[in-house]
Amino acid sequence: MVTSPSKPHSSLFIRTAAIVITFAVATALGFSSMIARADGITWSTQTTPVDNDWRSVTWGGPAGQEKFVAVAYTGFGNRIMTSPDGITWTIQTSPADNFWISVVWGGPTGQEKFVAVAQTGTGNRVMTSPDGINWTSRTSAADNNWTSVAWGGPTGQERFVAVGNTGTGNRVMISPDGINWTLQTSAADNLWFSVAWGGPAGQETFVAVALSGTGNRVMTSPDGITWTLRTSPADNNWTSITFAGLAGQEKFVAVAATGTGNRAMTSPDGINWTIQTSAADNDWRSITWGGPTGQQKFIAVANTGTGNRVMSSNSTISTPAPTQAPSNTQAPTTTATPTNSAAAGTNASTTTTTPKAKVTTTSDNSSTLPVTGSQPGKVFFFASCALLVGHTIATRRRTQSI
Repeated sequence: MVTSPSKPHSSLFIRTAAIVITFAVATALGFSSMIARADGITWSTQTTPVDNDWRSVTWGGPAGQEKFVAVAYTGFGNRIMTSPDGITWTIQTSPADNFWISVVWGGPTGQEKFVAVAQTGTGNRVMTSPDGINWTSRTSAADNNWTSVAWGGPTGQERFVAVGNTGTGNRVMISPDGINWTLQTSAADNLWFSVAWGGPAGQETFVAVALSGTGNRVMTSPDGITWTLRTSPADNNWTSITFAGLAGQEKFVAVAATGTGNRAMTSPDGINWTIQTSAADNDWRSITWGGPTGQQKFIAVANTGTGNRVMSSNSTISTPAPTQAPSNTQAPTTTATPTNSAAAGTNASTTTTTPKAKVTTTSDNSSTLPVTGSQPGKVFFFASCALLVGHTIATRRRTQSI
């Protein structure tokens, strides 16, 4: 099981129309942040307002009022901060001092909102905001340790889906609006750590990955209600998942904190998974996709490693062909039955690399990117990433925040 560093941090990945920005906030070396421009190699620091343990960030907001919103594990009434550009940040009042770990923007048309979930609190482990500034506590379906939240679903059935790492048979909760939540039966009581929505056209699905389980550290659901266990190719501690890629090569990609040379796995459909060679056996905490046109890549960050806590990969990694239905050869395939019950990680520190930083490339097109700083050896990564796409800026969510 993955344990957080003694002084955790968080990071976010931002994509604008012509620039990729990787922004991370840290607490171990004092409160600061870092931004990677254009290629994820050149880094610079920005100032943030308080030394909270920031865990997750996303982009969203009403038209003309879009902003970045970050949530934190620590602080006193100030566990939210917002920024219109990722550079200038403002503290906002949090309605409860819970351990906020994941935030996303979504919702029905005209009712979109920011939704955050927490690992602590009594009946109030959800908070929502229409603008990132004014927040309201919401009743969580259960006081589980909620670890990740995503927005997605079939057309007309979109919903928020949150997964957790505690609870008995109820480690999923869903909401059509972020306000009213209902527990669902999880396919197994694994330590679910990250959830995403994606897949080939017509086969989209929610996919969650876990830190525990035997050959079953993936579960999928077409609607967030009925969940099915899938065979994970290795029993690694899978910490983060995203769906992205070049046109026609999109795939789910997950990274792990454990394993030997195999801390990445890919799938075209969330069902059939293939192990990929990781560039280093670091404690990988979060992954996202982005980049200028023609230079897009997956980028992952870690909280261990010496000068190589970032790795990148293009989209030319092998995956099996997608399938319409689960294969009979898949190991533990357990379908959860829905329940109608309404009851009730991650971080990058501040460093600056040189524009000429050396990139080490492996045979599978993955690379480790050097990360240097004034205090090497004291840098921890514990990331929650947001991929932001669009002519101005739009978001592609996951949720780790870890």
